[in-house]
Amino acid sequence: MKIGLFFGSFNPIHVGHLIIANYMVTNTDLKQVWLVVSPQNPFKKKSSLANDYDRLHLARLAVEGNPNLRVSKIEFGLPQPSYTVDTLAYLSEKHPTHEFVLIMGGDNIAGFHKWKNHEHILAHHEIYVYSRPNYKEGDLINHPKVHSFEAPLMEISASYIRQCIKEGKSVKYLVTEPVLEALESSTLYR
Repeated sequence: MKIGLFFGSFNPIHVGHLIIANYMVTNTDLKQVWLVVSPQNPFKKKSSLANDYDRLHLARLAVEGNPNLRVSKIEFGLPQPSYTVDTLAYLSEKHPTHEFVLIMGGDNIAGFHKWKNHEHILAHHEIYVYSRPNYKEGDLINHPKVHSFEAPLMEISASYIRQCIKEGKSVKYLVTEPVLEALESSTLYR
């Protein structure tokens, strides 16, 4: 099975993430998209993240009822910070019949050359890139294993959602209803 891996902090997950994941599974040859909740991205500070299991719980609530989207905590058991090349090696070993494809924004493909063992990833995996406005995608966008897609995008960020929650403002319609209910009944991001 061909599976797209959409890595992220999902701090918290929002409808922008879900639109991209759903677009990729319905408009490409991917059979499923796994949203991989990363405990620690090497390029982000851990201190700014909510608890790993809180973010995982919200992501699972967000995809409930969609059989094409799954949430993975695969990186929770791997060394931190999480390096995509290590996660791909682990997943490929654990699921030898699956073909894993990376899903990333145009902003990430521009800096992909900075990733640990990026040449190895490109040699063994395809990358599906969704365009991001105001970002130059760089030369790797022309690599034969990199495919570009015009997914619908929303100008929503997790940092904006966190700021709204901190200020006591509504985030209705920015997150799914189950995620909204969970956020409203917790102290997360307050």
